[in-house]
Amino acid sequence: MLKEIGPGFRLTLVFTILTGLLYPAVMTGISQLIFPKRANGSLVEVNGKVVGSSLIGQPFSKPEYFHPRPSAAGSGYDATASGGSNLGPTSAKLLHGTTKMDDKKNEVVDYDGINLRVVHYCLDNDIPYDSSIPLDQFKDAKGDLDDVKLIKAFNDDKNPLVFAAKTPIPPDAVTASSSGLDPHISPANALAQAARVAKTRNVSADQVRQLIAQSTENADLGFLGEPRVNVLMLNVALDQKFPTSKQ
Repeated sequence: MLKEIGPGFRLTLVFTILTGLLYPAVMTGISQLIFPKRANGSLVEVNGKVVGSSLIGQPFSKPEYFHPRPSAAGSGYDATASGGSNLGPTSAKLLHGTTKMDDKKNEVVDYDGINLRVVHYCLDNDIPYDSSIPLDQFKDAKGDLDDVKLIKAFNDDKNPLVFAAKTPIPPDAVTASSSGLDPHISPANALAQAARVAKTRNVSADQVRQLIAQSTENADLGFLGEPRVNVLMLNVALDQKFPTSKQ
């Protein structure tokens, strides 16, 4: 019996050393030698401080920055919970959003939904729109839009709110990627945000569009994928070329 077990045990030990120790060590050494930046996570540093990774999307919400596409990873842009919403194209939740009661019995947004994203994208970027109900009716005491009211209006069976942009909105502006961590947006999405960014930084829109063009990555090998813009790298370039007074 030992003669039968022995060869199997020795082979297991040999291949454990080869594939579990030697191979990873060799690959790690080669990657550190040939492309150390990528091997270490493609980290981006500004003034000696790590501000993110060019491979992982992160939230930007200030008007002076380009905003990434929405994220369904965890509570949003959570690298430990990569994933999509898994909602189908006819899902009412995906389209109209949902609300829930929090621990303090306040109604809050559970899932924002594409319709709500379209509303904010239009307002943030001065995109003309049509609304079946004036948006002023959905503002709170401070004059800000109440997302809970909007979601409930979109889900109203009798008289639902109908909101539509008058010009096409890039799909990636209001839909999340399958990973929820896509670091890129389409050039069309970036261009739609250019006027807002230019205004808040007191520069011309043409200057910002030129920076977008310089930051656009073409399809890999000329045919794999689509042209794209890395949001983090574009925002870093913005701060370097057109710094704000807050910096």
